Amino acid sequence: MKWITRERPKIDRIACPWLIKRFIDPKGEIIYVPYDQVMAKAAELDAIPFDVPGVEYTHYGAECTFDYFVRKHHITDPAVHTLATIVRGADTDHHELALQCAGVWAVSAGLAHNIRDDQELLAMGIVMYDALYSWAKNLQDLRHTQQPFEHLLLNVYHHYLKQAPGAKRKPPAWVQELKHLIQDHIDDNLSLKELSKGLEISPSYLSREFSRYFEDLSFGEYIRKQRIEKAIQLMQTPNYSLTEIAYLTGFSDQSHFTRIFKQHTGQNPSDYRRQLRKK
Repeated sequence: MKWITRERPKIDRIACPWLIKRFIDPKGEIIYVPYDQVMAKAAELDAIPFDVPGVEYTHYGAECTFDYFVRKHHITDPAVHTLATIVRGADTDHHELALQCAGVWAVSAGLAHNIRDDQELLAMGIVMYDALYSWAKNLQDLRHTQQPFEHLLLNVYHHYLKQAPGAKRKPPAWVQELKHLIQDHIDDNLSLKELSKGLEISPSYLSREFSRYFEDLSFGEYIRKQRIEKAIQLMQTPNYSLTEIAYLTGFSDQSHFTRIFKQHTGQNPSDYRRQLRKK
């Protein structure tokens, strides 16, 4: 089977061919052509167009084409669903959806900048998504600092910080302003880039300094923690269903909400709410 899309791929148009070859059509041929030739070439070559407007395999609402492939072909592999969230966040600039989104975007953009041949770029991208899939399937709970040597280095580092003169310094003014912004817009699709504009500071500086003033958490981790805390508050009233709570706390869907909630509390939202009602 032939599959055709726009040339110069970065995220969706690399991730979808990886999904096609690994889960849908292993012998499928991926064709890249200029945008204005996609539909004509699709008819000429009897190829299935994807990731262009007006075709079946494309974006729907907040979801990207990768999401549609997963749903259309009934792919239930949990690791693929983890990748779907990462691909969606990277492809739509919603890097708060998963910690890996910004990294996938950065590597993909770098590959596209360095490699001009689309088929060579696809080959490199498939290697990248194979690695990401292996991580999602086997290594999500493994951290680099689980090794004894890294723990030793971290302990020395934190000990030095505690002893160093001036280590405890007054947070800059933007920290409190940022906390208020996050609290006021916790149910929105917040991005560090947009927040940095409001604060009038560099996004790279904000990204680098964020964890220092926000509980040693990355931006994505902190946002998820705040959303779960808000969800717990909403659970204490019977006014909202869990689906409504997921929406009110900024999660893209209830399954994403359930997964993140369980990561933070060790329980599914329904079990947690039942315990709250017993108290």
